[in-house]
Amino acid sequence: MFDTLSDRLSATFKNLRGKGRLSEADIDATAREIRIALLEADVALPVVRAFIKNVKERALGAEVSKALNPAQQVLKIVNEELVTILGGETRRLRFAKQPPTVIMLAGLQGAGKTTLAGKLGRWLKEQGHSPLLVACDLQRPNAVNQLSVVAERAGVGVYAPEPGNGVGDPVKVAKDSIEHARTKVHDIVIVDTAGRLGIDQEMMQQAADIRDAVSPDEILFVVDAMIGQDAVNTAEAFRDGVGFDGVVLSKLDGDARGGAALSIRQITGKPIMFASNGEKLEDFDAFHPDRMASRILDMGDLLTLIEQAEKTFDQAEAQKMAEKLASKKGQDFTLDDFLAQMEQVRKMGSISKLLGMLPGMGQMKDQINNLDERDVDRTAAIIKSMTPAERQEPTIINGSRRARIARGSGVEVSAVKNLVERFFEARKMMSRMAQGGGMPGMPGMPGMPGMGGGPGRTKKKQKQAKGKQRSGNPMKRKQQEQEAAARRAAAAEGGNAFGLPQQGGKDFELPDEFKKFMG
Repeated sequence: MFDTLSDRLSATFKNLRGKGRLSEADIDATAREIRIALLEADVALPVVRAFIKNVKERALGAEVSKALNPAQQVLKIVNEELVTILGGETRRLRFAKQPPTVIMLAGLQGAGKTTLAGKLGRWLKEQGHSPLLVACDLQRPNAVNQLSVVAERAGVGVYAPEPGNGVGDPVKVAKDSIEHARTKVHDIVIVDTAGRLGIDQEMMQQAADIRDAVSPDEILFVVDAMIGQDAVNTAEAFRDGVGFDGVVLSKLDGDARGGAALSIRQITGKPIMFASNGEKLEDFDAFHPDRMASRILDMGDLLTLIEQAEKTFDQAEAQKMAEKLASKKGQDFTLDDFLAQMEQVRKMGSISKLLGMLPGMGQMKDQINNLDERDVDRTAAIIKSMTPAERQEPTIINGSRRARIARGSGVEVSAVKNLVERFFEARKMMSRMAQGGGMPGMPGMPGMPGMGGGPGRTKKKQKQAKGKQRSGNPMKRKQQEQEAAARRAAAAEGGNAFGLPQQGGKDFELPDEFKKFMG
């Protein structure tokens, strides 16, 4: 959603690099570019004015003029100001001293309240709670049935005594749900209320009546992040008419400019508490202002990536894999292990989204967007088409075996060949890293082939192969090795990061930071 804003800001800071000192004219030009970027992203004008004023005041101060790297200092200032307008600190849910905790959802029709109720219920269940979804949207056709389906998918309880479609009293349903939750031992009640296509008095009154009936501990205003400046107007109307404690941004994965999301916190004074960034129930998490600011400035979001990895990867299994890689030449690490790690990565979510959390990946945005998620499934199909013996020892896979595996997995024979070759290369590299040998191909690192004097270098390795000689100059030898690697890659008929034939478009290679997850 913030791609356009991120691109403009990145281009602005790129112009500052290399300058040992920033003049007042440089700061004015940078502030002007940032102002244009924010306005194009649909950020509210009062927010833009306050933001630029604070950035300019700080940039013209001593913290930049005395900095060793002024450009980085300006980037730091912009990052801190972004964090401020997004809310500063992460706002957590308030829980009632005596359960159940009542959470009321409010917002316009189409904002995604019903789906978000399921996402919030699933998220709270993962935190160890027992949520109950309450169907108080008795106006919209089929809303009650939709909430029941969403609750079932999320694995949480639902209270829907009325059929809806205009039948039933939503205030009574909300009030009765509290006693039902106590009886069924649910510690959290999530009330899904009705919305309208626009603000009207009837909707506001109904929401206010439900609020008075259940006395919610939290009222969350659900807003569609794609509707532009109207999101701010709607938020103000709900704040004045019903009141709310926090904001939930839905549809953050959309392609709208999204600047209104940056404006809501500043204008309403209410924190953004959660964000929904996909259609799946798991595409939902607490909103962290510092992490969102970091993403906008293309600085990555490694904390979220680490949290997702910790939730998905089993620590004991990870230790077992590390021990296999640390064994002699990593021979104990098999294709079965590779498949297990690959499936663990898939559980973390979309690979494109995971890559987007890495710093600097905004420069590879097109390649990431064109990444075919089905490559993982094709790789898994190839490995599962092998016999147990072939997975344990891929060196036995000859031409006839490759043909059989290709037929079983529905791919070309070259795909099987490429996968096996890349598996050996990856295993060798990771084994070297696990044994403390450093990264292959990086001059000056211990254990690098051809660097001379390394602790693992033997006389046998020092002998030059017959034929084309390698240069004694380290820089020239590195260039020769890179050229040889390029020739090998071209001879392999083109393959993607998973060892499969290229599916069209420019080949995409996973960055080193992500390769550790791929086994």
